[in-house]
Amino acid sequence: MNWYDILAYTIGGALIIIASIGIAYSILSSAVDRWNKRYMVILFSSMLVCTGLSFVAGVIYGNPDATKLYTALSYVVFWLLYSLVLMPIIFLVRSTGESVQESLLFKVAMVLSLPYFIMLIPAPFTTAFFTITNDTIFERGPLWPLLLLPLFGIVALEIIGTVRRRKTMPRRYFIAFLVFLPPLAITLFFHSFFEIELAVYMAVGLWGLATLATLAQENTEERIRQQQQIASQHASILVLQMRPHFIYNTMTSIYYLCQEDPEKAQSVTLDFTTYLRKNFAAIASESTIPFADELEHTRAYLSVEMAQFEDSLFVEFDTPHTQFHLPPLTLQPIVENAVKHGMESSDSPIHISIKTRKTEKHSEIIVEDDGAGFHDNGGDSPHIALKNIIERLKMMCDGTIVISSREGGGTRVKITIPFSKKNGAE
Repeated sequence: MNWYDILAYTIGGALIIIASIGIAYSILSSAVDRWNKRYMVILFSSMLVCTGLSFVAGVIYGNPDATKLYTALSYVVFWLLYSLVLMPIIFLVRSTGESVQESLLFKVAMVLSLPYFIMLIPAPFTTAFFTITNDTIFERGPLWPLLLLPLFGIVALEIIGTVRRRKTMPRRYFIAFLVFLPPLAITLFFHSFFEIELAVYMAVGLWGLATLATLAQENTEERIRQQQQIASQHASILVLQMRPHFIYNTMTSIYYLCQEDPEKAQSVTLDFTTYLRKNFAAIASESTIPFADELEHTRAYLSVEMAQFEDSLFVEFDTPHTQFHLPPLTLQPIVENAVKHGMESSDSPIHISIKTRKTEKHSEIIVEDDGAGFHDNGGDSPHIALKNIIERLKMMCDGTIVISSREGGGTRVKITIPFSKKNGAE
């Protein structure tokens, strides 16, 4: 084994490692969106297969008994090389918010691809572009440079497209393209005249490294953003859950109940203690909690309110499905909003129903009331703002909220939480 073989196997092994890490990272990364995840998996899979086939071709090179296999492998590698050259243009167009199907840059690339298809399809059956000898030796044909010309044109087009879009794409993407595209263009050009196949693979490896680095940076930044959002949400919870009027009113009610109805005073004190304990736990929580805990918090709150509005507040629970998770302070603030605005806007009794149900793909919570309807008064409201609840639901468990008018008056709030390992699906 000479120095060239050692270098070839080293580069091939490095590319296989890069591609394997890229596939695993793309699949496991939670911060990468669905399109980018699918794109990265296809890119690194193509790189892995192309490198693997080239590795096998290198092992059987010069073996007279493997001519047909070497020819087939070489043909497949040419097609994979085309896909690796074309894929950056798809990512380039997508990263600037353009539609791939409607992009002029992509359409021009497709036009440049046609000559490559026309030449490559009959290539194994002629000697014009390349020949595999009976000794399994690869020899270039007189039209070999012509075969690589379309690939060089596509890379040149990608360079032009990158420069023209440098102000509309994220800076890290621009740097990634600059790291990869010029070396690939140079190696493809010289590979038309000289045997520098390893340099082409090294340039492709640069694209893999640049893409992997960009992916890792995005993942890190997204995690930092999520942590900042969670910290902001905790700050909002901490501020909005400090409600002196509710505490004063409850303590005053307990004070008078101590003389009028000591047993009831004890019961309200216990419910109020549970309510405060759940509030403090919610402030400290950094993840989702079992629905049973949130339900207990809501029951404690309602028990305190019903002690003050004994003949004006009626609540019905129908919650057979409890085996799922949700962000803390999701259900309780919505119920509190219904109580507060129902009591303030009307002298009539208010009825609230809280239901849960399990569908094939989701857990659902439905809160209905016959009061004045849902109000979101922002930071001055004594409950967590609706925006806060929606953001935490989306961020922590991909949940949604739909608020609608209830038939016969009042409001219907439906919270939908998809099943997952984290959210539960029992």
